[in-house]
Amino acid sequence: MATLVDKKLIRKLIEKGVEASLIPGFIRSLANACLINPEMSHCQANKRLKYLGWDDIELDYHTLQLAITSLETKGLSQLAYKSAPWYLNSFATKKSTGVW
Repeated sequence: MATLVDKKLIRKLIEKGVEASLIPGFIRSLANACLINPEMSHCQANKRLKYLGWDDIELDYHTLQLAITSLETKGLSQLAYKSAPWYLNSFATKKSTGVW
């Protein structure tokens, strides 16, 4: 079930142009980047995400902090290099709930 932090994160990502269907993959990429460098700044996170193919997304400090909080709540160290479907179980998609 999605927490309030998860819902805020999803809303911010959609505002930044991430399609709802791409959010699980984006979060997976961000989780992998956080595992490589847990202390990275939002500038470093953006650079890593661009390297991973997320060229059109620019995270700000607050969105990165929401993402880190969400990932830490789920146990970031246990998420190491998982495929996108693990995140689908945490969030209902926009189509299925109609709520964002």
